[in-house]
Amino acid sequence: MPTVVKKLDAGAYQLKDQVVAINRVTKVVKGGKNLSFAALVVVGDPSAAVVGYGSGKAKEVPQAIRKGIESAKKNLVRVNLTQTSIPHAVLGRFGSGMVLLKPAPEGTGVIAGGAVRAVMTSAGVQNVLTKSIGTTNPHNVIKATFDALKKLKSKELVAGMRGKVAEEL
Repeated sequence: MPTVVKKLDAGAYQLKDQVVAINRVTKVVKGGKNLSFAALVVVGDPSAAVVGYGSGKAKEVPQAIRKGIESAKKNLVRVNLTQTSIPHAVLGRFGSGMVLLKPAPEGTGVIAGGAVRAVMTSAGVQNVLTKSIGTTNPHNVIKATFDALKKLKSKELVAGMRGKVAEEL
């Protein structure tokens, strides 16, 4: 059963961008080395629980960041949240990277490192425990985090799948 994902319009949200990683890359050519920069960017609207990531590559850093932001706006994802945390624990995987997300009680804050923290704060999650397992490559960690966020299900959806009302769970 393929699920049809409706594309979210970036203009409808107050998106804030956050640069996760900037990498200097070189291409060796006949005349020497060509320098360019690759930027990994996360954009999100914490009030609407919408987040996306993208990467851009250019000769200068600001242009690479701009391209990354444009790319991130094209693949926004809506996240199922409770008031301040996530509904249930979930494990996201990508490549050799795994990211474990666990709901946390009020006042805990975002316990996360590096790339996972950028995604969680951009998505509007205020209380969450995370653990990044395996690779530390920011690209793979972010993709694993998005895999985990896409697996989150709301209480109403789970109740509907079981043929019950949300209060019965």
